[in-house]
Parts: sequence; structure tokens; C-alpha cells
Amino acid sequence: MGDVFQPWIKNVRHERLFEKAVRIAEEARSHVTETDRDAVFSHHTLNVIKQEEYPSLTLPTTFGGEDLSLYELLLLQEKIAEGDGAVALSIGWHMGIMMELADEQLWKRDQFDKLAKEVVRNQKVVNRAATEPATGSPTRGGVPETTAVRADGQYVLNGRKSFTSMADHLDYYIVSAYIKDIDKVGWFIIDRHQPGVSVEKTWDTLGMRGTESDDLVMTDVELDLEDLVEVNSEEKSTPKGWLLHIPACYLGIAVAARNDAIDFARNFQPNSLDKPISEVAHIQDKIGEMEWKLLQAHSFMYTTARKWDEEPEKRKHMNPELAAVKMAVTNTAAEVVDLSLRIAGGRGLSKKYPFEKYYRDVRAGLHNPPMDDAVVTMLAKRAIAEKE
Repeated sequence: MGDVFQPWIKNVRHERLFEKAVRIAEEARSHVTETDRDAVFSHHTLNVIKQEEYPSLTLPTTFGGEDLSLYELLLLQEKIAEGDGAVALSIGWHMGIMMELADEQLWKRDQFDKLAKEVVRNQKVVNRAATEPATGSPTRGGVPETTAVRADGQYVLNGRKSFTSMADHLDYYIVSAYIKDIDKVGWFIIDRHQPGVSVEKTWDTLGMRGTESDDLVMTDVELDLEDLVEVNSEEKSTPKGWLLHIPACYLGIAVAARNDAIDFARNFQPNSLDKPISEVAHIQDKIGEMEWKLLQAHSFMYTTARKWDEEPEKRKHMNPELAAVKMAVTNTAAEVVDLSLRIAGGRGLSKKYPFEKYYRDVRAGLHNPPMDDAVVTMLAKRAIAEKE
């Protein structure tokens, strides 16, 4: 069976970095039964992630990172997702955030330097906590109900965040809050051991159970003034290339489904046939359909990533393109997984096989930002504006 990743590995550096992803993927795959069943993130997998020094890869070489390009990040993330999509999505948030902070210089230099050194020296892992039960996705513009009140030379935070991937395994949280004294939304960095910080085990979903995206609860959390690391401005936000880790994750799930479906077809021979089902025409049709869908998705995603890396002057205009990649690739991934289930037939619904997990996990991609309706509207408005 051909390796779908090989065409995208272009040089010795790619090969070296890719091997890190291979080892993480293998470890993640070995724990999927329990992580999916119990809705937990494996500490064994996290240990391997840190042993591979994966959390520091997107940091600049001046800090001791590898200064990963977007193309390289997607290649590694997709491979990890082939092992377990939940692991890839979870660590992908950290990887993208570190890339964003380094590239866009959103924090004061000393604040960023402090975190970056922690990540390089100790492989610390962070994630933003923004989503709340009442506001839904922050991409829809809701103001957080989490509040930060300034008193006696410090801030006191109270609130609850949902969908906090790896909540109980993170070293730091970057939390959004409404800051009353300045009437703006800002972001605070919080050590997981800070008094008043707790994790409530609420994650009980159909798919992506292994992200362990429980609720983060903050009760009278006292923070220093310098823990306020960002304040939202009125300026239009810049495109976020690193968010392509989302479609890369779901494409990796689709690749895993494709591989297992082909293995199943080559080895399954019902007593009604004198050959394996891989030699049956309608099964070959489905395999062929998976192949051309994956070829299109890979080409679109990696070509866009290469444009981001090689033509930085065009990045400020790439928002519609990035959004289109997310929409196209996640929907294609769902279609490929559906085809894998059609190849496996009724057996694919059994937990004896991985297909039903792929099916549950890949559906989550439709609900990661940007959502399809927002993408379609964005593309329509751009097309109309170009004709004016």
C-alpha cells in the first residue's frame, strides 16, 4: 500500500522531523482504546511528545526551537492524527499558539521570552481557554462572562471555560476575560497550580473523546498585573495560518481510515466469493474515490501552506483561502471516512474495528472554526466585492 505522506516529504530535514511525528503517532495509537473509552488524554503519550521535544518545534531557533514552517507543522500534525486525531488536535493548539506568539509578537518581549524559555527547557504545554457555555465559540464574537477585577495591585478572575483541550495536562492556560476597569477583553496567563484553578470533568461527547476537553473553573484566582499578556484591539485581526492544523488533523484521520479500509478489503473474503473483496468492482470504485478525494485535499492544503511560507507579503489577503482549505479538507475527510465504512460494511460499526471511531472523530471537524456557513458567506462577499 502506498504511503500517502511520501510525496510531501521533500528533504532530509522533513524526514528527521517526520520521524518524531511517527513515534508520537505510534504511542498515541497504542492508547486509543482507553482514551476513547474514558475520555482522557494519555499521560504516556504526553511523555513521548515531550521526550521528542515536540512542544518547542514551532519556536524560533534563537530560543532553541526548530522554527517550523507552516508546511512542516501540517505534515507532522497530519501524521500524528493518523495515530490518533484527538492527540493531534490537542497538541496542535499548543503548537499553533507558540507559532502565533512568535510570528505576531502579541506579547511584550519579556512576557514571551519567559514562556518560550519554559517551553524549550521543560517542554511546557499551553492552550488558550476562550469558549464558554453561554457565549459559544469566540469566533462568533461573544463577550466572555469570565471577569477580571482589578484590586489592590492585582487582578482577580472568576469564570468557567469549556472545550479546554488537555485541561488536566496543561502547564499553563491563556484565559480570555472581560476586564472591567478598562472595559475590554484581555488574556491572562495562569499557572495550572495557581490557587482557585480547578478542572471539572465534563467532557462526554460522541467524538474526539481523547482530547479530554473538560471545563476550566476559576474561583477568585489572584494574578499579578504582568499576567495580563494581551488586550484585544479594534484592529482587524490578521489571518491565522496556523489554524490549518485543524484540517490537517481531520485529514490524518481520513488517511488512517483509508489505510484500514484497504487492509480490510485485501484480507476479507466472505464464503460467497472466491477472492477478497478488494477485487470486487464496487469496492474498487470506493477505494478509487477515496484516493482522488485525498489527492485533492492534500494538494489544496499543502499548496496553500507553501504559499503562506514562501510569499509572506500575501498573508494579509489569505483569510478566505485559509478558510476554504479548512472547509474543503474537513468535509472531504468526512466523505473519505464514510467511504471506508461503506467498504467495511456492517463490521465497520463494531468496536472490534477502528472505523466507527474514525467516523465519530471526523465529525468534530465540522464544528471547529471557521464553520462552513461563515466560510461560504466570506467567499460570497469577496466574489461580489471583486465585481463592484
